[in-house]
Amino acid sequence: MYVFKTPKARRAALEQSPAVIPPAQAAAQGYYEDVDVAIVMESTYPYLKGGVSAVVHDIVTHNPDLTYGIIHITWDSEAPHEDLYGMPDNVVWVRPVYLSMQEHRHDFMAVSAKDLGMTPAERAALADRLFDALYALSERREVEPLWELIDEGFNARTRTYPLWALLGTREFMEALSVRMPQLDLSLADSFWTLRNFLSLAYAVLGDTMPRARVYHAHTTGYASLLGAAAARDHDTSFLLTEHNLYVRDTVNTLLDRNMALSITSEDYRTFDVTPEQRAWMAWWTEMGHFCYPSAALITYLYPTAITEAARLGTDIDKAVVVPNAMVIEEFDDKYRARLAAQEHLEQHGDDHTWSLVYIARVVPIKGLLDLLSSMDILRRHGFPNLHLEVLGPTEHVPEYYEACLAKIDSLGLHDHVTIHGTVNVRDMLDQFDLLVLPSYNEGQPIVVLEAMAAGIPTVGTDVGGMRQLIGDELFTTDGRTVGSCGELVVAGDVQQMAENIRAVIGNRELYAEYAANARTRVQEFFQMHEIMSSYNEIYRTVGDITDLRGLDTAQFEDVSRIDS
Repeated sequence: MYVFKTPKARRAALEQSPAVIPPAQAAAQGYYEDVDVAIVMESTYPYLKGGVSAVVHDIVTHNPDLTYGIIHITWDSEAPHEDLYGMPDNVVWVRPVYLSMQEHRHDFMAVSAKDLGMTPAERAALADRLFDALYALSERREVEPLWELIDEGFNARTRTYPLWALLGTREFMEALSVRMPQLDLSLADSFWTLRNFLSLAYAVLGDTMPRARVYHAHTTGYASLLGAAAARDHDTSFLLTEHNLYVRDTVNTLLDRNMALSITSEDYRTFDVTPEQRAWMAWWTEMGHFCYPSAALITYLYPTAITEAARLGTDIDKAVVVPNAMVIEEFDDKYRARLAAQEHLEQHGDDHTWSLVYIARVVPIKGLLDLLSSMDILRRHGFPNLHLEVLGPTEHVPEYYEACLAKIDSLGLHDHVTIHGTVNVRDMLDQFDLLVLPSYNEGQPIVVLEAMAAGIPTVGTDVGGMRQLIGDELFTTDGRTVGSCGELVVAGDVQQMAENIRAVIGNRELYAEYAANARTRVQEFFQMHEIMSSYNEIYRTVGDITDLRGLDTAQFEDVSRIDS
């Protein structure tokens, strides 16, 4: 990743109160000033809390020398629109983009075949070009034919005809009947499926976006499509960060598969699925194939994500690791409290009731039902001095929350489990001995880094970036080795989860070692100022941004490329 050795200028900027750039606002008059970076989000920052939103807030807050806009993609205008983070003043606008047909029905539906301004032969040739472009993308990974059609038929500044008007022509239907049988859809279903796809494309591509020197999408999918198109339109740069693997997660959700299972570029061709599922799998997979080549750089949270993304079509030569991070000083008080708790444990360990904490939404992907089974196993096998605190919203999937309550009741765990709902996690961190994360899918969880900064070990599932975060040995620049700070288990293995919890809390020396390593790993490898300097340097390199808003560039030392 990119790291400033001594980011003095930026540290000075962080200490100054921004006073020049106006407060963040959605420009009600439709005017959006040029910015250094337009961050492209799907239904998250600044209107929904979560790990990705937290990272984006860190980026804009810790890079005060850059100006930002937020392009917020969501379903419709009824979606949440309250700023939950208090965006800093260097975020100068929020530009909403709505995917729902209802939000742009008039513009999309108002056109007809005559708006193409073409003869029947020209319409037939255009239909062939469209299917040829889709074939070139899916079979040869060639993107330019489709970009040419977007420039001609979607881009508000360059289009010479509305490409979506082709849907209502006989020539399109004739081409569709010949070119799309491999999806095993009826002609009518093929039409409505492609209409849905073109409607979504219009929602993302049909308007001119505000100008930025870098468009930074925080997922593939629609955010990447918009970011790549806007960068092409303004002749600027597109940067992609994959906090998690969008194609894998959307496909697994569609098929109701284990979220830890991998997906490859060819799976939509070979999986035993319905025709409708195959069409959506192809849409998401090929959207990734289309957008990856436009990225100047693609950042991932951990090394193995690059390996998995390569099976989905990413260009590994453009890939770098930029992990999440913490401001470790914010956890000093909690860390001191945990050190005192460990001293008390040494003196009164036999009477200690171990406080385990689950910090996540109460939803299926996070695995609380599994953890309740593990708690029951521990209690029945001689570890009654345990209490599980459940922190996180319970309203997202009500039926799953009710299933958890029913399981607590059926297993008789009322005295061993407390569900708190949404709370300020950081205020409570020093109360917990062990973080337990039974999730089926993670990127690089912020909550684990927070626990590590407070000196709390973790027992979690071996998914996403968890192995690099807590399991693998890490090596400092001066040759020291920092060991693991917890245990990893197979997602869904409740027996193994119980055994690993018992291994940590049943061995005080091991527990103390994990607690010390947790804090050290954050101190050595996940410091906020280093990671934010990486983003700053990436923005300046990718976007050819040289001015520092009056800061002295001589204060910046050389940038070094290091392995993560």
